[in-house]
Amino acid sequence: MAVTMADIAHLRKMSGAGMMDCKGALEEAEGDFDKAMEIIRKKGQAVAAKRSDREASEGCVLAVAEGEFAAIVALKCETDFVAKNEQFVALTKDILDAAVRNKITSLDALKDAPLADGRAVQEHITDRVGVTGEKMELGFYEYLSGAATISYIHPGNKLATIVAFNQPLEYQVARDVAMQVAAMNPVSVRPEEVPQKTIDQELDIARDKARQGGKPENLIDRIAEGALQKFYKESTLLQQEFVKDAKLSIAQYLERQDKNLTVTAFRRVTLNME
Repeated sequence: MAVTMADIAHLRKMSGAGMMDCKGALEEAEGDFDKAMEIIRKKGQAVAAKRSDREASEGCVLAVAEGEFAAIVALKCETDFVAKNEQFVALTKDILDAAVRNKITSLDALKDAPLADGRAVQEHITDRVGVTGEKMELGFYEYLSGAATISYIHPGNKLATIVAFNQPLEYQVARDVAMQVAAMNPVSVRPEEVPQKTIDQELDIARDKARQGGKPENLIDRIAEGALQKFYKESTLLQQEFVKDAKLSIAQYLERQDKNLTVTAFRRVTLNME
């Protein structure tokens, strides 16, 4: 049977594939839309297998907070051109919505989560591979829960943060903290949560620097401890200077809103995370 432009346009809307791919699939399927969709999906699987060894260093990072649950999704691809494509961004948002709707708690579970049509997230990603010809992968997934949560997406969709608090708070205050996390990249909420490996590294660096500076050996540990306290001030969220007012730490900024208000956790995701 002859394939019409209306048929091609309909399949294109269903699949997101290019016009020629849709035309070819419809001709091969003799006008059967279900078979044509299957042909397009198999093409995606074949392309995905061929591109598996490629590096996906670009992509889209989105975050959302709904009440007590917040999540970040990073969908990765090969080029910035594809990363900025409306359909790619829309797919990232659909995946994020599924994560929040189902309160997903792991990357593997998110890959298996259903989207609106009932098909798994990973199947939709594979479909997009067939459309774009680029490797794509669900690179990162982070989530938080708390009495209140907030999300922040930095312009360009390459960096996003989520923060959880111990009690409800004003939106702008929460957003300020989420933007602080984006700008200053803290390693933890408070000093006691810094990994011991990081503490040991900072102390070793400070001791070596003091020795190279000719400091007396009996003062080395004291100097290193002072350097560690400076590290805490610069690298733990509650002790960091508030970027909007350097006279305040984040802890002090929150205390101005409510003496009991604090951050319970945060996550920060970029495309080049390790």
